[in-house]
Amino acid sequence: MAAVVLAASACQEKGNGNEIDPETDLYGEITEDRVLASGNTYNLTGGLHVKEGATLTIEPGVTVVAKNDDIVDYILIEQGARIDAQGTADDPIILTAENKTAGSWGGLHICGRAPINVPGVDAKSEVGDASYGGDDEADNSGILRYVRVEYGGYAFSEEKEANGFTFYGVGNGTQVEYLQAYEGSDDGFEWFGGTVNVKHLVSTNNTDDSFDWTEGWCGKGQFMVAQQVSPECDCLIEADNNDQDYAAAPVSNPLLSNLTLIGNGSEDNKRGIRLRAGTNARIYNAAVMGKPSPLTTETAETETSLADGTSVLSHVLLSGAMSSAEGIYTQEMFLEDGTNHENYSFGFSGIVGTIDGGEDVSSIDSFFTSVDYIGAVSSDDNWTEGWTR
Repeated sequence: MAAVVLAASACQEKGNGNEIDPETDLYGEITEDRVLASGNTYNLTGGLHVKEGATLTIEPGVTVVAKNDDIVDYILIEQGARIDAQGTADDPIILTAENKTAGSWGGLHICGRAPINVPGVDAKSEVGDASYGGDDEADNSGILRYVRVEYGGYAFSEEKEANGFTFYGVGNGTQVEYLQAYEGSDDGFEWFGGTVNVKHLVSTNNTDDSFDWTEGWCGKGQFMVAQQVSPECDCLIEADNNDQDYAAAPVSNPLLSNLTLIGNGSEDNKRGIRLRAGTNARIYNAAVMGKPSPLTTETAETETSLADGTSVLSHVLLSGAMSSAEGIYTQEMFLEDGTNHENYSFGFSGIVGTIDGGEDVSSIDSFFTSVDYIGAVSSDDNWTEGWTR
């Protein structure tokens, strides 16, 4: 097993009085390739940084347990480092916490060198203070497949809380599919710029936003599920370009298809898809239910992009009414092409179920799997079985 540079050596105190074992405890900096072997359980006993030039390989069936022993636990893949975490449907990789409650640890963070729209500064990750962003759209930070993050969302401060999965300027050379963020206290998934593409994501009862993007994310996504239960859960999607500069380039403009977004019915946190702060978006084949305001649009820049066709909402079905803050992109415009519907009565209430008559987005971009239905999980192909909670 390759060397791990730890904050303390084996059987020495880590700084908080606890002893560590370099064979089973993860903590400090990984500067050379490290393999977490299939079927084993490892303890995360602090912040773990994978440094440039090193690869952290996590084999199928590995469980990593954040100990939360008075030091914040998180995993951070820095620029130029890679993660190779390839579980299977039968043997997923589980990143969890000893304390089985939301907010117990800091989650998984990846920093890449793809474009972001934060000008004139060295952008730093909210967790771990690592640099991110650059000009390499095809930057490769590794592979994530069949990975579940549980009980993330540790609050570092009032302004900084950790998500389940966080992608900072991650490039589209990175492969991301079959991930679940489960029972976190912040966002399930968040993108800070970058171009990374994703498939088969499940965000389960994360008590801020299920999905969140900002700083110019321009990736693609297909088969995305959000399910909220707690009344504390906020938006199903909260989408920004840049909250300091709505016109900052590159402008957030993901291309998404086949979404099932299920809210908690809360009147306090009633927004479903919230498009704001100048973001663009192209969203196809989405089923949005369980929110009193399932779709809201805000800011002149965002609504103008919808009105002029730069952004697209097509085959979007809402259990309630669409609302516009600026009146530039109106309810009538949302409904006029005939593919979008308000006050739609869905024939399913859980995550499994689709509606015939969607648009095959593979004709727009070859990244997308060819399907012609609305929603994320077909009863003929329940891809969530076996590896999700």
